Amino acid sequence: MAITTPNWLEKRVDLSPDRTALVFKDQSWTFQEMFTLVQKTAGQMTDLVPGDCNRVAVLLNNRPESVWIIHAIQQLGLETVFLNCRLTANELLFQIKDSKPGLIIYDSPNAHTLVKLEPSLEPAVVSVKELVSRPIQKMPYKKEIHLDDVCSIMYTSGTTGNPKGVLQTYGNHWWSASGSILNIGLEKNDSWLCTVPIYHISGFSILMRSIIYGLPVILMEKFDERIVNQLLSSGQVTIMSAVSAMITRMLTAQGEQSYHPAFRCLLAGGGPVPKPLLKACKDQGIPVFQTYGMTETSSQIVTLSPEDSLTKLGSAGKPLFPSQLKVMADSDQEAKPMQEGEIFVKGPNVTPGYLNRDDANRISFKDGWFSTGDIGYKDEDGFVYILDRRSDLIISGGENIYPAELEGVLVSHPSVEEAGVTGIEDSKWGSVPYGFVVATEDVKEEELIEYCRQKLASYKVPKRILKVAELPRNGANKLMRRLLKDLL
Repeated sequence: MAITTPNWLEKRVDLSPDRTALVFKDQSWTFQEMFTLVQKTAGQMTDLVPGDCNRVAVLLNNRPESVWIIHAIQQLGLETVFLNCRLTANELLFQIKDSKPGLIIYDSPNAHTLVKLEPSLEPAVVSVKELVSRPIQKMPYKKEIHLDDVCSIMYTSGTTGNPKGVLQTYGNHWWSASGSILNIGLEKNDSWLCTVPIYHISGFSILMRSIIYGLPVILMEKFDERIVNQLLSSGQVTIMSAVSAMITRMLTAQGEQSYHPAFRCLLAGGGPVPKPLLKACKDQGIPVFQTYGMTETSSQIVTLSPEDSLTKLGSAGKPLFPSQLKVMADSDQEAKPMQEGEIFVKGPNVTPGYLNRDDANRISFKDGWFSTGDIGYKDEDGFVYILDRRSDLIISGGENIYPAELEGVLVSHPSVEEAGVTGIEDSKWGSVPYGFVVATEDVKEEELIEYCRQKLASYKVPKRILKVAELPRNGANKLMRRLLKDLL
């Protein structure tokens, strides 16, 4: 029997209508005011979605209207397909065709991308400006939520190239929020600063937790370390999510000045936090909670609390309360303490699977455990250490970059016979992609980089592309990406 709960937003309004729900620049809205705007938005949207379709794709930046739209989609009982605003038209087209939404909603900064896409699209396309000017129709919103129902779909690239749509249920988000709050606690003055994109799980999970916890979200259009530092120094913010590159910029701009004591939790994800940065935060009294998570776990699944940050330097922590993690030395043997192996996770916050990917689901799920593809180990005390994120994954400024996707673009160039991509350490972004190619004829590096710009999001474009005589391969002729750095 499916477990149901009351409509989350309506329940929050019933419990705390006058609490602040959202702050954006110099504006703020209570939960009651937000619910009114969400219902209005849903009424303007309701007759745009075909009756035989249950999905709406959104290409939206961090704006209040985006928040109303996302909640309105949920009120209508529809699934939200989150499209990454940094992707190219071709990359987005694959995801749209794969997910088959009945409607696409976009904001003005993304209009140029949709203009390129529209001739190839089957679903209706509407801008935020057009949507908010539509008449309001009667809106039969969902009074109850089934925890097994899919709430959101986010695409994540795989090591074999094509992105996969991660199904995230309401239950996944509920248990993710529950595990997090059981770890960091909830205080009556809490507020969560959101500078990460709401089309990523890191940003969207903040919106969901705001409704579940009843706390305000302070939303920023984009990360700006000067504004962030002002907010953290003012006492307005108690919790923030960030990646290492953002934290570095914050500390550089802040100097030796401390933040307000009300700031009690900096959740650091998007890849391991460098040890020198952890020490700098510790010296400055910044409460960093290192985390390990992914789209498939609806945000964090392992977290290291500040009290352990130096004694367990480099660790991601322990699994949150509802979750489990094991390290497998091989397919049948669980690893001993300090022994490396593949990381498997299990829990009610873990995705039920990938959209339209039966083969990937069979490979990724084994007896209820999800294979992350990441390599790590546990120490004698059960603290988790991540050695490699999805083997060859490059994490640049919190964005995931998969070498196989870049290599596919490079070898599609008529002058490139073979290609290999790896991450090289970078002081600003943590890591940046470098490409190595075996060329069949003379081709300039600038030409290859421009070729990549036409086919990839800007953050995926290799910083350098070097021509080499041959790529390192093993006896089975498999590319050994970890040896590419030696070619430098």
